[in-house]
Amino acid sequence: MGTDQLMNGAMAKWAYAVAEAELSDPLPLRWAHSQGVAQRAAEVAAVLRGNAELLASAALLHDVGYAPRLAMTGFHPLDGARFLRDIHAADDRLVRLVANHSLALLEAEERGLRDVLEVEFPLLDDQRLVDALIYCDMTTTPDGKVTSVEARLAEITVRYGSDSLVGRFIRRAAPDVLAAVGRVDTALADQPR
Repeated sequence: MGTDQLMNGAMAKWAYAVAEAELSDPLPLRWAHSQGVAQRAAEVAAVLRGNAELLASAALLHDVGYAPRLAMTGFHPLDGARFLRDIHAADDRLVRLVANHSLALLEAEERGLRDVLEVEFPLLDDQRLVDALIYCDMTTTPDGKVTSVEARLAEITVRYGSDSLVGRFIRRAAPDVLAAVGRVDTALADQPR
C-alpha cells in the first residue's frame, strides 16, 4: 500500500492536516521527520491487518506535542496526546499510540511523569501496532530520510548528549527499540512477495 493510498482515508487526511498546521511553520524539520515516518508506515502496512491507516495517522501526529503552542509539560508524547484528546476528541487508539510512541513510558519515568502517562493513556495491547510505530520512528532521520535503527539511536544520543535525560532514556530504551524493529523486520520478511 502506497503513501498516497493510505492518505486517502478520513483519519489520515485529518491527521495530515493537523500535523501540518501545528508543525510545518514553527518546526519544519520536525514536520519533515513526521512525513518520513508516515512514508515508512506505508512500507509496513501489509503486516498490520487493517490498522494501516491508524499507523499512518499516528506516524503523522507522533511528534505534534513538540509544537510550541502545545508544549505544556515539555514532554511531547503527553502534550500531543492531550491536545489530540482534549481539542480534537481523536480516536482513543490513535491518542494512546501518540502518547506511548517509541517507548515513551521509559522517558516519562525519567521525567517523573510515568504514572500520569500510564493513567491517562494506557499502552495498547496490540504489540504489532506498537512495534510498527517504533519501527517507523526509529528508522527515520530527523529530516525524514530512511536510516538504520542503530544510526538513529546513535544520532539521538549525540544530539541530546549521553548524560542528558533523553540520553539516559534512549540508552535504557535501546534494547526494546532494537527488539521491536527486529520483530517488524521479521514480519516484513515473512510477507509473500
